[in-house]
Amino acid sequence: MTTDEILEVAQDFAQDAHLFSEMLREGGPVRLVRLPPRGLPCYVVTGFAEARALLADPRLQKSSQGIRAVFEAKLPPEALQNGLGQDLSWHMLNSDPPDHTRLRKLVNKAFTARTVARLRPRVEEITAELLDALAGQERADLVASFAAPLPITVICELLGVREEDRAEFSGWSRTLLSAAVNLEQVQAAAASMFAYLTDLIAQKRAEPAEDLLSDLVHASDDGDSLSEPELVSMAFLLLVAGHETTVNLIANAVLALLREPEQLARLRAEPELLPGAVEEFLRFDGPIHLATLRFTAEPVEVAGVTIPAGELVLVSLLGANRDAERYPEPDRLDITRAVSGHLAFGHGIHYCVGAPLARLEAEIALGGLLARFPGLALDAKADELVYRTSSLVHGLETLPVRL
Repeated sequence: MTTDEILEVAQDFAQDAHLFSEMLREGGPVRLVRLPPRGLPCYVVTGFAEARALLADPRLQKSSQGIRAVFEAKLPPEALQNGLGQDLSWHMLNSDPPDHTRLRKLVNKAFTARTVARLRPRVEEITAELLDALAGQERADLVASFAAPLPITVICELLGVREEDRAEFSGWSRTLLSAAVNLEQVQAAAASMFAYLTDLIAQKRAEPAEDLLSDLVHASDDGDSLSEPELVSMAFLLLVAGHETTVNLIANAVLALLREPEQLARLRAEPELLPGAVEEFLRFDGPIHLATLRFTAEPVEVAGVTIPAGELVLVSLLGANRDAERYPEPDRLDITRAVSGHLAFGHGIHYCVGAPLARLEAEIALGGLLARFPGLALDAKADELVYRTSSLVHGLETLPVRL
C-alpha cells in the first residue's frame, strides 16, 4: 500500500526526541512527515526491524548528487541553498558503492583497531587532566568542562590539528550541525572549515607527521589515493563525526545515570559492568537521532508501506533502539541488559568507522568521572535542560551538575 497522509512536525521536535519517536510509532513503523524548517517531505522509520533492514538496503542511496536531485524536485529554488555546497561533501558518508567501497578501504588503512588501542593511555591521561581541573569546584557544566573537550582533544591529536585551533574548529562544527543558525552563519563556518582543512592537508603533504591525517594524505591502495576534494571532505567527516558523537554519548549517559540512582549506585559498586553499560547508554539515549539522509533509487515496500522512487528516508536511530518489539521495557535504563545489535552507530556499509574510539572514550570518561566524584548530582530540573536544535545529533546544550 501507499499512504498520502503526511504529518506536520513541530519546530521544536528535537527537544523531546523520544516523545517524537513514540508519536510516529503510534501510526506505524514508517511514517510520511513534513520536517521543519523548510517543510521537506520525507519518510521517517522508527521500527527496529524496519530500520535495520533499510540501513543495509542498496535501494536506499546516499550520494550527494542524488540527494540534491531529490531536493530540487521537492523544494522551491529559494529553499535549496545550504551552507556546505560540494566543498565538504566528497566523503564516504555521502557516497554509494563502488565509490564508497574505495573511499572506506583507503580510510580503513589509516583508521585501524590498532590505532584506537594505542590511544588508551592518552585518553586516560586527558580524562585525568580534565577531572583534575574540575576538582575543588562546587558546580560545573559537564558538557563544556568534560564531555566536549575530551573527544575534541583526542580526535584533533589523532588527526594532527594544532591545539590553538581546536576551540575555533569546535565552534565551526557546532554551527554546521545546528538547525538554529541562519544560512550566512553556516556558509561562513563551512568556508572557514574548508580553508583551514585545505591548508592543513597541504602541510601534511609537505611535512608528514605521526598522525591520521598524514596517513590519509599518503594512503594508497594499488596506486589509488584520495583526491584533494576527497581528502578535505574526509578530514571534515572524521573531525566532526569523531568528536560530536562522543560528546553526546558521554553527556547523555551521565544524565541517564543521574536520573536513575539505583543504576548509578550499581555501576559505582561494580565498575566491571562499564563496557556493557556503555552499550545500554548507546541504546537508551544515543548520540544520533535521525541518521543522515537517504533516498529511494526505486520503490521500496516496508511494513506494508510502499515508498516510491525519489523519496527521502530518515531512519530514527533513537526510535529504533526503543522499539518494544526488539527491547522489552525499552524506556527503562538497565546497565545489565543484553543489548547487542543496537543501531546507535548505524548498520550496514555506513556503520560508523569511529565506533571503537567512541566506546573507548566513553568507558574511560564515565569510569573516571564516577570514581572521582562520588557526590555527583544533577543541578537543574528536568524541564530546564535544553537539547541542541538538530535533527541529526541528539545532545544537551549544557549539563549543570553539583560535584
